[in-house]
Amino acid sequence: MVQAIDTQRLIHLVKEALEDKKAENVVVLDLTGVSDTLDYFVIATGTSQPHLQALERAVREKLLEDHGIRANNVEGPSPRWVLLDYGPVLVHLMSAEAREYYDLEGFWADAKRI
Repeated sequence: MVQAIDTQRLIHLVKEALEDKKAENVVVLDLTGVSDTLDYFVIATGTSQPHLQALERAVREKLLEDHGIRANNVEGPSPRWVLLDYGPVLVHLMSAEAREYYDLEGFWADAKRI
């Protein structure tokens, strides 16, 4: 059964799933004031390809099994970056190298961290 869920609750559930699987450096960026098309990024680092896969699985399972929420789209998996699109919330799971290289936090430096 699909449940209606507000964006802040969705972010909380994503963070909870990531923290349960020991994601590193979990950051939430509020893009609502700096982008016309994006609302929130949740960015987290995985320590290896299996860890990135475990993080992806944890988020997808938590949202689907507990709340009936499916990702609109999934890009990856790759050994460096997985993107889960939950509408207003985009979840970026990245290796440390990819995170440093793409520097989403730097690119969106005007976004508020929550």
